[in-house]
Amino acid sequence: MIKKIRIGTRDSELALWQANTVKNALEALGHETELVPVKSQGDLVLDKPLYEFGITGIFTKSLDVAMLTDKIDIAVHSMKDVPTALPKGIVEAAIMKRAHTQDILIHKGTDFLNDEGIIATGSLRRKAQWLHKYPNHEIVDLRGNVNTRLQKLKDNNWNGAIFAAAGLERIDIKPESHIDLKWMIPAPAQGAMLIVAKEDDDFCRKALSALNHEKSEICVHIEREFLRTLEGGCTAPIGALAVIKDDEIQFTGVLFSLDGTEKYEVEKTIPVTQKDGFGKACAQEILNSGGAALMKQIKSSINNS
Repeated sequence: MIKKIRIGTRDSELALWQANTVKNALEALGHETELVPVKSQGDLVLDKPLYEFGITGIFTKSLDVAMLTDKIDIAVHSMKDVPTALPKGIVEAAIMKRAHTQDILIHKGTDFLNDEGIIATGSLRRKAQWLHKYPNHEIVDLRGNVNTRLQKLKDNNWNGAIFAAAGLERIDIKPESHIDLKWMIPAPAQGAMLIVAKEDDDFCRKALSALNHEKSEICVHIEREFLRTLEGGCTAPIGALAVIKDDEIQFTGVLFSLDGTEKYEVEKTIPVTQKDGFGKACAQEILNSGGAALMKQIKSSINNS
């Protein structure tokens, strides 16, 4: 059976760039495609921090519904936005070759770094890591797509805001005034694009399998396994990065308290052949060394806020 593949996407500039990348790749393989933009609640409600919604799939839920009601065939996501458990009937179909994993600080001058400053981010992970390094700084919430957040930084008296490098690079709007935050551990799967399809859609799953990048898949699966084992359904300041070099996986994972004062970290290197269960084992190490009590405290703080 030959059919036109309907590609669901959020309608922000970055989401459309990602969807068009998949569209072009599929068309290069001879498939006919169509883009179907879908609004998400995460895009529409910009006055609340993400964790207050109580669901981790805020940016993916609308696309999940569109797929399960047969309005679209596949959906393209920034993988870091996707819950570690996909809805019943939806499966991973491909992970594109990963882009830049790093966070960067867009700033208005760096004199404030050794003094008091105001930094904007909507991420608990970025907030906790920033406060761990700069405890005298104030963190303000920042929401919206990348263009909206850049404009908010211009319009306010903040010293800087934290972004994923990949998002700004993809749509070519990374300002000169930035610092690479090499010390900040990224979100699990940051820089990776995930394409999902319906479990029973053999046509789309076969078409998308040609776009899968195996090394990226291995790394993000380890990071997300680490996240899933730690979080237990709770949003928390968790960072993870796996990198493959010379047939070895180098992994760093961190868990912070919400205020950045507590930090649990694991760093390990293993052969790629031992990848199965690696993310879970690293998470268990953190849980056993005090992370379990911290996760309980984080859940309580978020539920009572």
